[in-house]
Amino acid sequence: MLFNSIDFAVFLPIVFILYWFVCNTKLGVQNILIVLASYFFYAWWDWRFLSLIFFSTTVDYCIGLALSKQEDIFKRKVWLWTSVCINLGLLGVFKYYNFFLENFIQAFSLFGGDLRYNALNIILPVGISFYTFQTLSYTIDIYRKQLEPTKNFVSFMAFVSFFPQLVAGPIERARDLLPQFEVRRKFDFDKVVDGLKQVLWGLFKKMVIADNCAIFVDEFFGNHEAYSGSTLLIGAFFFTIQIYCDFSGYSDIAIGVSRLFGFNLSKNFAFPYFSRNIGEFWRRWHISLTTWFRDYFYIPIGGSRGSKLFQIRNTILIFLVIGLWHGAAWKFIVYGLINALHFLPLIIWGRKNTDKKEVESHGLLPSSSELFGILKTFTFLVLVRVFFRADDLQTAVSYLTEIFSTSLFSIPEFVNRTGAIIVFLGIIIFMSIEWLGKTHEYAIEKLGLTWKRQYRWGFYYILVFCIFYFYAKPQQFIYFQF
Repeated sequence: MLFNSIDFAVFLPIVFILYWFVCNTKLGVQNILIVLASYFFYAWWDWRFLSLIFFSTTVDYCIGLALSKQEDIFKRKVWLWTSVCINLGLLGVFKYYNFFLENFIQAFSLFGGDLRYNALNIILPVGISFYTFQTLSYTIDIYRKQLEPTKNFVSFMAFVSFFPQLVAGPIERARDLLPQFEVRRKFDFDKVVDGLKQVLWGLFKKMVIADNCAIFVDEFFGNHEAYSGSTLLIGAFFFTIQIYCDFSGYSDIAIGVSRLFGFNLSKNFAFPYFSRNIGEFWRRWHISLTTWFRDYFYIPIGGSRGSKLFQIRNTILIFLVIGLWHGAAWKFIVYGLINALHFLPLIIWGRKNTDKKEVESHGLLPSSSELFGILKTFTFLVLVRVFFRADDLQTAVSYLTEIFSTSLFSIPEFVNRTGAIIVFLGIIIFMSIEWLGKTHEYAIEKLGLTWKRQYRWGFYYILVFCIFYFYAKPQQFIYFQF
């Protein structure tokens, strides 16, 4: 079930009414409703994979209880690695089995071998990378004695399957979200209004900006041989905007919908395209994932401790893993490696932790040096995102080769020039609103609060009008495939 579908527009009010006006007398009943609604939400995509979520939930719930009763270090490690192997094993089979098998066979053939194999014809379960990491962090935190396990299985089921963030995050830590299922929630009108505003902004980003960029992106990347370098550069620019509006739009909707039910999710994006270097960008982009890898992978392998060479090794490793997390393909590995190489000068020159203050601290407009840093970082992202969007590594190289050819200086070609101009104008308006709201949790959180009521509501009505005007066939969110 997509957030931008009629199905969800019917589903959400029904669950909201049942939650606050029918099941509001008992906390346990509310949590059962959340579990049922979440499983129904996921089953709308494919009911067969409900067993996978339930299995992961049960395994980590039981292992969490077992860890809490065990003080022997060896046995605790056995329980921990049981959870790690089961969770990553399931993820590996569904997401990476065919990729590693095919590459092993190709490598073996270089030595004259001829192996035959059968690839698994399986569907990648939507959201498996997200809820797997969520349950895995629960077990690890208990092992580290940073978290007490819950004894309420229904609460844990609700935590794992919570429908607003089930299929594309934010990846929530149990110590932040799980306690919210174990305390009584009270209806807060102001919180509901704030949640609806964030949902509205998320839908605008997805349906007005991202989905209209997608029309041109799909055309340019699908037929890149037919277009000039200048046109392909615009296609890469459109995709850079699309992926941000698509994914941060999902996060805004997820956070806003959660607020309707009295829950607070973590911020997943902090206006990353206003970053002045790649280090700042990765602190602002997909925050729940990058902090997960920081806490459960980067720091355990040594982090920033030790020599520069040691730090460089760890940085390359974490970016390779982040790249591979996005998909079982060489293009994602190369995407991670290029980001790592771009990050290395910050380590070598000792500037990795600089620029932690936001651009907004210097006033309405950035300084010339800040503007240069923002444009330089954004240009890098436009080019490296080609590896992310292209069908494969060879296509990405071909696409970039054409961009850097002499045709880069030709006039861009559009089948629908008017549509392209409208998209450009929409991006300019959108980025302006994001800039004005960059000090807040989301762009329109405080925007217009000092305006006259008719102007403020007029602004909201314009956003609603744009959403309905540009509404067509619902397009799946990009990160559903991860």
